[in-house]
Amino acid sequence: MNAKSGSNSDAAVKALYDACAERGLSIAKQISFPDEDLPDAGVLESANVARLFIFTGDGTLNAAITKVAGWGGEVLVLPGGTMNLLSVRLHGEDTPLEEILDRVACGAVKPVRPLMATCEQGEALAGLLVGPGTAWVNVREAMRDLDVAGVAQGTSAAVAETTTGPKVRLTEPARGHEEGYPLIEITPSDRGMQVDGYRSDGAGDLLQQGWALLRRRFREGPHERLGMLDTMTIESCAGDPIEVLIDGEPATLGPRAEFSVAPCKVDLLATDHGF
Repeated sequence: MNAKSGSNSDAAVKALYDACAERGLSIAKQISFPDEDLPDAGVLESANVARLFIFTGDGTLNAAITKVAGWGGEVLVLPGGTMNLLSVRLHGEDTPLEEILDRVACGAVKPVRPLMATCEQGEALAGLLVGPGTAWVNVREAMRDLDVAGVAQGTSAAVAETTTGPKVRLTEPARGHEEGYPLIEITPSDRGMQVDGYRSDGAGDLLQQGWALLRRRFREGPHERLGMLDTMTIESCAGDPIEVLIDGEPATLGPRAEFSVAPCKVDLLATDHGF
């Protein structure tokens, strides 16, 4: 659990426990992150754990799955965040928690190791965002904390950064506009990395894109498909460090960054054909 995730209210947690009990799924132990440490493979093996349920947002999911790399058990991803992009990938669009648990209870699941999009700073199972447009994440955090002043200040800074910050471009292979984009989205799938470039040619585009980013519905903003790739290089048009969001969590790469695909290092339970 993560109490700061979008769906981890007390009522939601109780509903999860009730739903598991109704289906004969017994929860042996609850770990509340960040107050408690995330378990690693050794901890789970020593406790003879066979399945780990993770009920958080994509950022904490990423950290928890990374922590148990090499473990021989199975991870069930549950929609416990705001957008739950990894849950969508494994269980289908708008699949409620109760339906996911129904599938688990009747054995309609398959362990999979989906491809991740990787870079020097980490691995993304849901998606990577690259470029100055990632500054909108600060507005999202302020909204989550109900910080009105922070939302106003963050929006102003995000607009400025998206408008004037160093754009990024796809160089290997060379695709898209030479002058670059304020944001490039990388979505891992079993067919490789889908790459989309987002441009903000005017105030309307900028606001539309910012609003899409805040709701993590990126494809509602103006964009163009750049490719479906297994490896690629993105560079800063100004030679500056590149800001990225890895499953929603911020990180910084060098001015020229390489991205590739790699399989997840632990079994995840899938109940849908995925993407």
